[in-house]
Amino acid sequence: MPQQIIIADDHPLFRAALKQAVTQAVKGVVAVEVDTIAGLQQAVDDHPDADLILLDLNMPGAHGFSGLAFMRGQYPGLPVVVVSGSEDLQVMRRAIDYGASGFIPKSAPLPEIINAVRAVLDGDVWLPPGVGEKLERLQGESSDFSERLAALTPQQFRVLGMLAEGLLNKQIAYELDVSEATVKAHITAVFRKLGVRNRTQAVIAIQQMEIDPAETSLSGA
Repeated sequence: MPQQIIIADDHPLFRAALKQAVTQAVKGVVAVEVDTIAGLQQAVDDHPDADLILLDLNMPGAHGFSGLAFMRGQYPGLPVVVVSGSEDLQVMRRAIDYGASGFIPKSAPLPEIINAVRAVLDGDVWLPPGVGEKLERLQGESSDFSERLAALTPQQFRVLGMLAEGLLNKQIAYELDVSEATVKAHITAVFRKLGVRNRTQAVIAIQQMEIDPAETSLSGA
């Protein structure tokens, strides 16, 4: 069976560039393209034997690292490589802490992306050249909240994302094509699993997963 790689990015041009890279990296690869977190969840369901996810952190349905933490919790055996426009060392550090198998800056040249894909498929963790030692000097971040996120079902994760976007129960019900009673049940379960009491606390909790570029950059020590 050919290897399957899911490309999750909401920018068509960059998805095309990633598809070119994986096609060159892996002979006969099946590249599946999605542009939302909901689409990514569906793609993983449709391709349970997928070998790798290339994940943009800023996609509809994701709040920073929430999509990464959720996917790693739901599918622990499926490697995820973060692909990001950020080259901030703290962002890279957090991505690895949340379970990413690699981090590819969007500025990386095509040969580097090809090498990264091959390395992760071989079981390695890939970082841009010279970055590994710098990350070791940064303090790691273990997040109890990321483990709680991983306990959510896919539908509960969607509901949480819509809560974070400020949608009302009736709007969430419309988007998910379910009853308001079902939405309320999901919200109750989300609150319980996250250890929060209300919408405000849930939104504050999910905001800690947002990308917050620190002062440290690739050029820093």
